[in-house]
Order: sequence, then structure tokens, then C-alpha cells
Amino acid sequence: MHILSIHNSYQIRGGEDECHEAEVKLLREMGHQVDVYEENNDRVTKLSKLNVAAKTVWSDEAYHTVRHMLQQQPCDIVHVQNFFPLISPSVYYAAQAQKVPVVQTLHNYRFLCPNALFFREGNICEDCLGLSVPYPGVLHGCYRNSKVASVGVATMLTVHRLMSTWVKTVDLYIALTEFARQKFIAGGLPADKIVVKPNFVSPEPAIGNGSGGYALFVGRLSVEKGLDTLLKAWEHLGLQIPLKIVGDGPLAHEVVAAVKRHSYIEWLGRRAMSEVHDLMGEAMFLVFPSKWYETFGRVAVEAFAKGTPVIAANIGAVAELIDSGRTGLHFRPGDANDLITQVEWILANPTKLADMRQEARAEFEAKYTAQKNYQRLMEIYTKMQNFGCKY
Repeated sequence: MHILSIHNSYQIRGGEDECHEAEVKLLREMGHQVDVYEENNDRVTKLSKLNVAAKTVWSDEAYHTVRHMLQQQPCDIVHVQNFFPLISPSVYYAAQAQKVPVVQTLHNYRFLCPNALFFREGNICEDCLGLSVPYPGVLHGCYRNSKVASVGVATMLTVHRLMSTWVKTVDLYIALTEFARQKFIAGGLPADKIVVKPNFVSPEPAIGNGSGGYALFVGRLSVEKGLDTLLKAWEHLGLQIPLKIVGDGPLAHEVVAAVKRHSYIEWLGRRAMSEVHDLMGEAMFLVFPSKWYETFGRVAVEAFAKGTPVIAANIGAVAELIDSGRTGLHFRPGDANDLITQVEWILANPTKLADMRQEARAEFEAKYTAQKNYQRLMEIYTKMQNFGCKY
């Protein structure tokens, strides 16, 4: 099978970039020909704001590049991972012109929300969900805390809703969880065009033994990730179990302050993935305190791969990943006291914790390996081929 994979990567490498690279690598290892068209957001700094805004709505450059690629090397599938902001939905139309079916992976909520998070001022926000014109996102400056920048995103969403782009030019969408699928349906995407395929972890890490005697947080140091909840809980929990924090972000100063106050909190900053996996394997458990919906929760699955249970906020897609009492525990999002309760319970039940380690690894092997992902992806691609292109 011949696939064209399209992705707009971020200035600060994130989960979407890792997922795109892992999927391309997997397909090539399985014998498929994969061409890649990629933009990088480093280029944004070299363009005027007006130029970036225009490209967000429609990029002639991306349209002609993709159409030329398809003319030179006809493909079976065009798989778009992320088109925002430099590639734009114009690539759907390029594929349509060449009669190639399009699959779009929904890594975030950009189709429904200008800031892609459904999160504003520390709380869940669905003000733009289902609106043809997402004006609340503009009024609140939800994209990059800028009303001007938010106008560009809102314009892209409005124009392409009016053009019926999301319905007419994309043949199939891939949501990462059933929770995310339901949100996109609520936002107006056709239910019969959205399938679920989770992300995966590759190469597959060896199981750890959890002997490090610490709790672990891995992620962006930001409000939506629940960092305030985490630090508040460890004001009480620190004497019972130390906490290691991996990551960086806008709230790094709060972590630095917490480290100065408490010797049982350690900030490790950014670390290579291999080192992160080692830390996960030695951790007693991972804490995932997000306040926003998430679309998946790759860190939780990486913890499962190492046999490490996850204590997660009971919200959004990550709540779906955790089978509370089997592969981890849930706590009320934003509730530090409930997080404390769950941590104290797991510390008081070492036999149950050992069982959870086995179940976490079993969950990974059942759902999140490269082989399982490849099988599901081939089902999706084959479905597209069997139905043929409707244009």
C-alpha cells in the first residue's frame, strides 16, 4: 500500500509529533511505501501574522505541493495527522482533485475549539462546541491569549464549515478514544465517519519492577495538566512518598518554588524518552491529574507498558483508559483531597498494587502495542479502499 502522510509539526516537540513519526516508521517496517509532506512551526517566525492567518485558512503552497506529489506518485491513501496552521485544509482538496481518499486523525479538539483544549481560565469550556462561528473563542482570545490570533483560527473553522469541508472532503476520521469520538459527534462531525484507534508505544519497553519508592508525574507543566492539584496534594503526601516531576512548561516556576519548600519533591526537567521509561518502570505509580478532556493520554499508556499503574483524574479520555481498581485509580479532577485519599489507599494496599502492575502491563499488551495498532490501521485503510473514492 502507498500512503502519503501529512503533518504540521510543533516548535516544541509533542505527542502528536511522536505519534506521526511512530506511525510512519511502523508502516515502512511492515513493507508499505510512505511518502511524507511535513511543515514545521519554526517557519511561523519567518512569516508575517497576516501571512500565517491566510495560510491557516487556505495554503496554495500546500495544495499545489500535495497535488503535485500525488500526480508524480499516485497513492492509495492520504493520511493527515495535523494541518494547523501552515498546511491548512487545502490538502483535502488536493487529494480530492486526484481522487485519493483522505483519513484525518483527530489528535486534538481544533475542529471544535479555537484553542483545541476545551479549557479556559482554569476550567472546562465548551462555549464554541457546535457553533458555526466560534465567536466566544475570539472574545476570550482563546488561541495564544490573543483576540487577533483567535480571529485567524475562528475564520478557518467558519470558512470550512460553510464550505462543508469536514463532511465532503474527509472520508474517515480517527478518534483516539470513544470519549473523543462522542465529542466530535456532538460538534457536528458525522458519526458514521469517525472510528476509534488508539495510539501505541514503540519500541515496546521492558516491564519495570516499581521498586523506586516514588510517585511520578510526566507532562507539560501547565494549568490544564493539573499541576496545581498535584503540588497541593504533595504538601500533605510528601512525608509518605516522594514525588518526581518530569517535564517543562509555563508553571515551571511553581515547581521550583515547591522543590525549595519540600525536599521530597524533585524536578528533573525534560528527559530523553528512554530515561522517562526507566523512571516509569521504577515508579510505584504515575499520577495523571489533568483538568482538561485530553484526547488520549499517551503517558498513561507508556506507564502501562512498564507495568506501572496510573492514578488519574476522572475526566475525558484519560478516564476511559484507566480501569479504576484494576489498572489504576480515579480521583475527582481538581480535587487534591481526593487525590490524597487515592494515594493513601494504594500505599496501604501493596498486594493490590502488585496486582495492578500485572493488569497494567496486560492492558498494554491487549490494546497498545505496535502490532495491535497496525492491525487496526490496516482495517481502516482497507475499509477506505473497499469503499473506493466517492469523488
